[in-house]
Amino acid sequence: MSNFIAGKYRQQREYKSFTPSFVNCPFVWENPQIDLLLERAARLLGELNAYAVLRPDVNFSIPMSVAKEATYSNQIEGTKTELDEAILPQREISPERQDDWQEVQNYIEAVNFAIAKLSELPLCIRLLREAHKILLSGVRGQNKAPGEIRKSQNWIGGSSPSDAFFVPPSAEELPDLLSDLEKFWHNQSLQIPELIKIAITHYQFETIHPFLDGNGRCGRLLIVLQLIDAQLLNKPTFYISTFFKKNKVSYYDSLSMVRKSNDLEQWITFFLNGIVETAQDGIKTFKGILELQQEYDTNILTLGSRAKNAQKLLRFMYATPIVNVRSVEKELGISFSSANRLLKSLTELEILRETTDHSRNRLFVLEKYLNLFRS
Repeated sequence: MSNFIAGKYRQQREYKSFTPSFVNCPFVWENPQIDLLLERAARLLGELNAYAVLRPDVNFSIPMSVAKEATYSNQIEGTKTELDEAILPQREISPERQDDWQEVQNYIEAVNFAIAKLSELPLCIRLLREAHKILLSGVRGQNKAPGEIRKSQNWIGGSSPSDAFFVPPSAEELPDLLSDLEKFWHNQSLQIPELIKIAITHYQFETIHPFLDGNGRCGRLLIVLQLIDAQLLNKPTFYISTFFKKNKVSYYDSLSMVRKSNDLEQWITFFLNGIVETAQDGIKTFKGILELQQEYDTNILTLGSRAKNAQKLLRFMYATPIVNVRSVEKELGISFSSANRLLKSLTELEILRETTDHSRNRLFVLEKYLNLFRS
């Protein structure tokens, strides 16, 4: 990578756009830290994946992993929705926060849609376009050609390309650049570790900026798709946007440094550190879930005949940790009064906490469990 040239600037009337070099080619790195990080990241991803494969009792929690990724990926773009809000039904969201809430819901839908489609389609630009269409459906950016590769110039920062922080390649260059990126994904002769491919892909995708809007979210969604497509993960139990959000300035600076100084290795190092930290957090969360499940199962034995329904409710709440009486009534198929008594019993056991924050109705929160994802 010491010979890597990130690309070149092209004069476009009153501004210069940046055309990245093709990436479907061999890469060799010199920094030994990359090898150490690769080994560590692969080991931790394997351990994280084992929880989803070998412990089906944690599968109920996968929607929370997706919700966390969606929440933080959107926060990077300026939305204000917090994780607690993201898992609430729309009727509980105040009118002024509904737009942000919907963007997070779109991200969740796009992740689930794209992962399901991977069983029918190979990883490809077509799949990303379909996911992008869902991302921008009915929200900010809905008038910026959802699901379509841009046909005009976009830019990052500033009021126009002439005073922008960064101007991606012109629309005319996108077909060749995106074709090269697809070939890179599926070129087995390159013999590049998948995590290196994923790191390079994220840099290249964000540099190409193929859509008029939503490129950051789509690029981060692509990371999860590549991990699953490469069979490094079986399920979406990974939320690297948490790391990017926490290190937002370094995240953008590291991507920019590749273009400014051709230093791809520093980006790969940053990215792999993110993989390591995120996998560690995921493993810690799953361990916490298993401990809580044991604690909950022990406590609900004291409920006697209501223990069976309590177990069903807890499984439901691993995916939806905030409920009201009506949702429990519907989910368990029991009467309103029975649902109310069950929630009261679980509150007395301190498994649930009753709250009316930001709500017109009483809500019941699986507090200790939700805290595992808040941290």
